[in-house]
Amino acid sequence: MNNKIILRVENVSKSFGGIKAVSGVSFELNRGEIMGVIGPNGSGKTTLNNLITGFIKKDGGKVWFNGTDITNWPEHKIADAGLTRTFQVMRPYPTLPVYKNLIPPLYSARARRSVGGKQGDRKARAIDLLEEVGFERDAQVPYKLAGSLPLGYLKRLELCRCLALRPELIVCDEIFSGLSASEIASMLPLMEKLRDHGITLIMVEHRLRELFRIANKVIVLNFGEKIAEDEPKHIFSNEKVHQAYFGGEVTYVSEDNGLFASDQ
Repeated sequence: MNNKIILRVENVSKSFGGIKAVSGVSFELNRGEIMGVIGPNGSGKTTLNNLITGFIKKDGGKVWFNGTDITNWPEHKIADAGLTRTFQVMRPYPTLPVYKNLIPPLYSARARRSVGGKQGDRKARAIDLLEEVGFERDAQVPYKLAGSLPLGYLKRLELCRCLALRPELIVCDEIFSGLSASEIASMLPLMEKLRDHGITLIMVEHRLRELFRIANKVIVLNFGEKIAEDEPKHIFSNEKVHQAYFGGEVTYVSEDNGLFASDQ
């Protein structure tokens, strides 16, 4: 396998009760890229994430990470290899301070290996990680109970729990969902910073305008099948894509970062 390729997915499939949630999806992802995964509701996006990260068993197909076949690996082994994920439904430890939510991943085998077993003060490391994703150290937010956090901070905490494992690839499942325009605007530089620091990202999103500002490429799912793969500025030129989203003709609105489709 080309050593630029960090993830290769080949003909992955999954059915539930006879309904094909994911059907023969294939793609390759290079190191240091941000790839968007988009599609209408029920198109198979989250199921694909679960298949890649080992949370559900595949009916068929293969997945390679860093050149290693991880097809049948359990989720904890995949995470230990450096492929982590966020969840749409966040489940922090609500009665613990925010920083203590990072202590378990900081005790993980991967985290210990990545620093040669010398972790130092895990509390200090947790506070540093939180600051990296936008928690204000001086405002005492890291010391508040996790259950008291507003949604924007919970999203950042979810991402931070991945970062505590020192991953190479993070799969983000609708990390912008529920956030205001200003909250998303503050998240975009963070995602770009992660990429610039060598972390590859897969982002499942419905917020297309914001996603397209940072993604290197996009794949589109519909009824479990991949119907397109292209740069963001070209993706809505595909007839199958705008048929899936709009059911007919579309007009195009020029933006500084490409073309976006809107209803006729």
